[in-house]
Amino acid sequence: MLQIKHFIDIYVPVHVCNLKCNYCYVSQYEENSKTQKQAKFNFLYSPEHVKKCLTQERLGGVCHFNMCGSGETLIPRELADYVRVILENGHSVMIVTNGLLTDRFEKLMELPKELKSRLGFKFSFHYLELKRTNQMEIFFNNINLVRKNGCSFSLELTANDEYEPYIEDIKALSLKKVGALCHITIPRNEPVRGIPLLSKHSLEEFYDVWKEFDSPMLDNKKRYWGEKRKEYCLAGEVSALLDLEDGAFKPCYKQKYMTQNIFKDPEKPIKWCAVGKTCKVEHCFNDHSFLAFGDIPELEFCNYNEIRDRVDKDGKHWINEEMREHFSQKIISNSAKSFSKKCKYKFRRGNIKFKNFCAKAIRKIKK
Repeated sequence: MLQIKHFIDIYVPVHVCNLKCNYCYVSQYEENSKTQKQAKFNFLYSPEHVKKCLTQERLGGVCHFNMCGSGETLIPRELADYVRVILENGHSVMIVTNGLLTDRFEKLMELPKELKSRLGFKFSFHYLELKRTNQMEIFFNNINLVRKNGCSFSLELTANDEYEPYIEDIKALSLKKVGALCHITIPRNEPVRGIPLLSKHSLEEFYDVWKEFDSPMLDNKKRYWGEKRKEYCLAGEVSALLDLEDGAFKPCYKQKYMTQNIFKDPEKPIKWCAVGKTCKVEHCFNDHSFLAFGDIPELEFCNYNEIRDRVDKDGKHWINEEMREHFSQKIISNSAKSFSKKCKYKFRRGNIKFKNFCAKAIRKIKK
C-alpha cells in the first residue's frame, strides 16, 4: 500500500452559492449576497505554477487534497485546471459540492481514466433546497455521472432540524438512488463563539434523532463534539490548510503566526511544524477529516474510509479501490522531523513557549 504523507485541506476562494440553505454557515455571513454571475475569483497563481509548487518531491510524497469553498466549490470555472494539475502530480483529490453544476462535472469527466481513479466528490445532500428548486434529479444524475466514470463519491446530509419530518423520505431516496443511506454530519453555528451545535436539541437529543442512519461520520463526530483538545496535535505535520487564492499555508485554522506562502517560490522547501498543544480552535469541529487521518494518534477514531464509504445493495463501494487504499490508513508523522521534533522537545521541556519558538522559526523561513 502506498503510504499517504499528508492530508491537505484546500480552501477555494468562492464566497457565493447557487443554493440558500438556512443551516449553512456560508449563508450566515453578509458577503454571501452576490449572485453567481456577479462573483469574481482571484487566483494569483496559474495552474501550471501551482503544479510546480505541489510536486511529490516538495511535499514528501503522495498527498490527499480536499477542496472546498465558502460557497459552492465548483462555481469558478478555473477550478477544473487546478484539480487536473494536482492529479497529474500523482495525488488524490476530493471536492465538496452541492452537485448541481452539470457542466463542471462533464468537464472533469474529460480527464484521463487514470486521473479520475484518484478523483472523488463529497455530495452535500441539501434535501429541502433540492425539492424547492426542483433539482433533485439533476443532483442524482450528476452522482451517477461521476460514478460511471470511475470516480469516488460520498453522500452527506447536514442534519438540520427542519429535515426531521422528512427522515423516512430521505432514507428511502438515498437507498433508491445510491443504494445506501447517506452519511450524517453535525451542523455548526459558525458565527457564535464556541462554534456550538446549530440545533434546538442538545447533542444527545440530536444524536438520538439521527442515529438510525448508522453513519460512522455522525458517531465519530459526536464522540468529541464540543471538547477542547488538549493533547499534542500533529496538525502541521500530518495535515495542513492551503489557500488556493494566494498560497497561504498553515497548520490549522487559527495558527496564523505559522503561515507560509508556498506558491511564491516552488524551489523553496516547505517547513512542517506541528501545532502541538497550542491549538486555538474551540473544538475540533472537522475532526472527521483531521482525526481520521491521525492528527492526534492517541484518540480513538475510525479511518477516513470508514467516514466516507458505504457498500450499496449491489455490493459496490462508493469509494473506489485505489482511493480506499489511501483512506484506510493513518498518516505517519515522518516529514521534516528535525524541525518539528525540535519544536516538540522545547515545548515538552518548558525551556521556551512553543508558540514563540515556532513564530521565530517561521520568521526565519520567510526570509
